[in-house]
Amino acid sequence: MGSTTTQAPGRWAFPAMVTGSACLAFGPWLVRLADVGPLASAFWRQALAVPFLFALALVVGRRQGRAPFSGSTRGLVGLAALAGFAFAADLSVWHLGIMRTTLANSTLLANAATFLLPLYGLFVLGQRLTRPQWWALAAAAAGVALLLGRSAELSPRHFAGDLLCLAAAVFYTIYLIAIEKVRGALDAMPALVLATLASALALAPLAASGAFWPQDWTPVLGLAIGSQVVGQGLIVYAVRHLSPLVVGLTLLVQPAISAIIGALRFGEVPGPLELVGAGLVVAALLIARLPSRA
Repeated sequence: MGSTTTQAPGRWAFPAMVTGSACLAFGPWLVRLADVGPLASAFWRQALAVPFLFALALVVGRRQGRAPFSGSTRGLVGLAALAGFAFAADLSVWHLGIMRTTLANSTLLANAATFLLPLYGLFVLGQRLTRPQWWALAAAAAGVALLLGRSAELSPRHFAGDLLCLAAAVFYTIYLIAIEKVRGALDAMPALVLATLASALALAPLAASGAFWPQDWTPVLGLAIGSQVVGQGLIVYAVRHLSPLVVGLTLLVQPAISAIIGALRFGEVPGPLELVGAGLVVAALLIARLPSRA
């Protein structure tokens, strides 16, 4: 995940990452609105997204003058399948966790990838973090703690749901690492098509454990188009051009938006400390971005 801001396509990576993360922030709310089981909503999110993503891959491929899946090898397809299976595991435990803990906790804990990705870059890729980047991590941690306040604390009542959301963060980190490697050989849309199809197939046998067919298709269509097509599409494009630290910190946009949804939908108006926390998150994103602009 090297930073390549000198390349023309890469200049859109940071705003794409922020926008994609913002789209994903509405996911937990849509999961709760869906009239199907949590595993079924995960399946429909992936299955309904496949035709849209495939059509986008064809359109982009035609504009670039090449077949969208050219260069695919058995090993590459296997790596895309691994990414899809990891994402299926992420969605399974996260959707179950959303139904067992608070909206704020589900978003915060599932985004522990914010801190797992920089550690991957540090210990596996051998990347060295600059002093501003360390400050960015510290500001992000303090901002999240202030932003979510009490809702970020583990409690006996929500302990099972919190553990599920933490497990989702581990699977999501594996997904991001695997899909970034697929992006080294394929464009964003073909890579996402393969991973999304693999995750839909993996989720299909699990989805029948509860209510399966939606009576109201709006929430699951919102998950498919807003979260998977737009949200994941932008993130898969962006991860090839950004460092693990910037990718991880940008995921913090999600808990910030979840706090806004909580205020508008559930009357959870943030206090002064939460507003300071949101400011720290924004500051962390800006600090993390400064080294790549130098």
